[in-house]
Amino acid sequence: MHLSGETANEKVNENAGGTGDGAPTPGTRRPGGRTARTRAAVRDAVLAGLTEHGYPGLTVEYVAEHSGVHKTTLYRRWKDVEGLVADALDLAGEDSWVPPDTGSLEGDLRALAREVVASFTDPAVAASGSAMIAAGFQSERAAAALRAYYAERFARCEVIVERAVHRGELPAAPGPGRAPTGAAADAARYDDSAPHSTIDAGALVRSVSAPLFFRLFITREPVDDALADQAAAAALAAARAGVFTTRGPVDTIPGAAP
Repeated sequence: MHLSGETANEKVNENAGGTGDGAPTPGTRRPGGRTARTRAAVRDAVLAGLTEHGYPGLTVEYVAEHSGVHKTTLYRRWKDVEGLVADALDLAGEDSWVPPDTGSLEGDLRALAREVVASFTDPAVAASGSAMIAAGFQSERAAAALRAYYAERFARCEVIVERAVHRGELPAAPGPGRAPTGAAADAARYDDSAPHSTIDAGALVRSVSAPLFFRLFITREPVDDALADQAAAAALAAARAGVFTTRGPVDTIPGAAP
């Protein structure tokens, strides 16, 4: 679930099937061909520049030099550095990443947490992902793109919870007039006169990565697989205790997973 994305060639192969030269709009997918190659080259240059110089030191001239795209084209399509960073984040989200499917909720959450750790400790990808997040603290447009990126990522992860409910690892919402029993009753906090209970899948999945991101970007402490397993176990225990069970549909807020 990292920010670095694929190599330029992988992105071109994924988007192959068309051409176009219009300015990219964050949040939308664009056709492949020459435009895909240009965007991928620019994305790689932006990541390299962020890693080398940070957001304050990133310039359109740097991106032009390292991408092979003339700066006039960069200004025409992306306007400025903020536009370049926002589109790099948008492009990072246009991949085929899927959440882990180990056959159990515990295994899925543990694998997801370990993937977060690997994304920010693997020397091959850690620097660029960290630089992207740092950019979100210095540019509101980059922050908006970062929120959209993670909202979409967490939305993909909701299938983890759906599978767990289907397997009976988490309580499903009871039907009208049917009160659950035992542990399910405690988790669902069923009230026949209230709206049916639902599990906030987005909040559950976010709770797995939250303590890891806190250590990575707030306290600047090291993370490892043991901490990943601990975060997954805590989220699982909270889910089983009904912490993420709500009454009625989960409200959607800007920047949050639905």
